[in-house]
Amino acid sequence: MSTTNLPKGSKKLLNAWAFYDWANSVYSLVIASAVFPIFYGALTLVKDENGKILDDTITFLGFDFNNDSLISYVTAAAFLLVSILSPLLSGIADYVGNKKMFMKFFCYLGAVSCIGLFWFSLEHLWFGLLCYFLALIGFWASLVFYNSYLPDIAYPEQQDKISAKGYSLGYIGSVLLLSVCLVMIMFSESFGFEDEGLPTRLSFVLTGLCWIGFSQYSYYHLPKGNKKEKFTKHVVFNGFKELKLIWHKTKENIPLKRYLGAFFVYSMAVQTIMLVATYFGVEELDWGETDTTLGLIISILLIQLVAVLGAYLTAKASAKYGNISTLIVLNIIWIAICVYAYTITTPNQFYATAATVGLVMGGIQSLSRSTYSKLIPEGALDTASYFSFYDVSEKIGIVIGMLSYGYVAQVTGSIRYAILFFIIFFIVGVILLFRVPRN
Repeated sequence: MSTTNLPKGSKKLLNAWAFYDWANSVYSLVIASAVFPIFYGALTLVKDENGKILDDTITFLGFDFNNDSLISYVTAAAFLLVSILSPLLSGIADYVGNKKMFMKFFCYLGAVSCIGLFWFSLEHLWFGLLCYFLALIGFWASLVFYNSYLPDIAYPEQQDKISAKGYSLGYIGSVLLLSVCLVMIMFSESFGFEDEGLPTRLSFVLTGLCWIGFSQYSYYHLPKGNKKEKFTKHVVFNGFKELKLIWHKTKENIPLKRYLGAFFVYSMAVQTIMLVATYFGVEELDWGETDTTLGLIISILLIQLVAVLGAYLTAKASAKYGNISTLIVLNIIWIAICVYAYTITTPNQFYATAATVGLVMGGIQSLSRSTYSKLIPEGALDTASYFSFYDVSEKIGIVIGMLSYGYVAQVTGSIRYAILFFIIFFIVGVILLFRVPRN
């Protein structure tokens, strides 16, 4: 039961669920995509007066790393931990019927860790990377429980639309905060900031505060959970038992089994590209006289704004042509993006790529989530476990993607070559999607 006892499918309940995207997307934009990657690059790269990179080596725990490799390895480690935690926690949440409590815990963990990034420095690199590590865990672990609410609060015919609405709200909310951060950073002197880096660090604090503050509306209306069983030591590993059970159920559900295989492959490429795009812009483009920070944030704002339209158009296309057919087209567009991105060197080319990415980014995320939700057997009570299986597949894919990216960057000294590797994932994803039954 929800705090306000709203029935399944009610407009207020659906909007309250979707509004959590508004709250948490400030992390994915400010920390994962925009401000923090630029801040990290400025802190770890040594450049000459013309902006040419002289040294990108960083020492951590007595070892020398390429700066891109280090952050990708930390990211991969965090996603690996999330993939282990997800089945453990979601199984417990399903059993005791309190998934909202777990969602809150990881939301607050992530938000407080974002605030902790205010003290990120090379002198205390371990603390900064720990905050980055915990913020990532908080964000993605909370999404396990957030996503699992979808079949609980919406009927199948509502899920595509409300999933797309969630992503759209997320893009709008995160863009508003990023705009505030951009104004602070670009006009720091007007605000009386003597330290040029202070507005950037304050952006991390604002991210954490917005995440906590805006999530309260969702928590007020979302139901506690499905079941009401007493928590005992015997259910600690219930999630892994549930995961094994879901694995056996997927073997019997051919559409779900084949879709998960395709999702695992193409999502590996999508999520990794989204995580490393800004690092690519920092190191691989010739910005000339253009301010790098301003140029990158503008491109990211462009992606977010166009993504709202992309999520809406994708929902319309899926209603007319079907989810799987639409996903196939989106993957083909991603292949074209990767081919073009390998050749780009100028800011204008990066902006053009960003606009195209925006159109397909929101669409493929929202449609992937709602497609999986539709394939879950109707009336299933263990929805958190089903979505834990979905999220574990996604996270393990990201681990593979980030390790591959980090290895390529370490060996070649360039991120550009990793893009060619991702093209293979999209091609395989298309082939596997063709095997999913359309009905």
